[in-house]
Amino acid sequence: MLNPNKNRTFKHRSVSSKENEKDADSNEAKKMDFISKWKRNSERSVKVKGVMSARTLIIVLVLLLICMYLLDKKYM
Repeated sequence: MLNPNKNRTFKHRSVSSKENEKDADSNEAKKMDFISKWKRNSERSVKVKGVMSARTLIIVLVLLLICMYLLDKKYM
């Protein structure tokens, strides 16, 4: 009397689904083209070195803190 429901699959494809597949393929091709261009450019690009190295910035910071400490002691 009561039969369990069966899993059903539908094999019908509309015309718009074929167009969507073509669009998806072209989008995928554009995406891969962008990625390959990005990789090619990243290999060729020269890394820009910063104006000051981290070591120089730390030394300047320490000297600034020492000067602030000395000025604070002098005028307090």
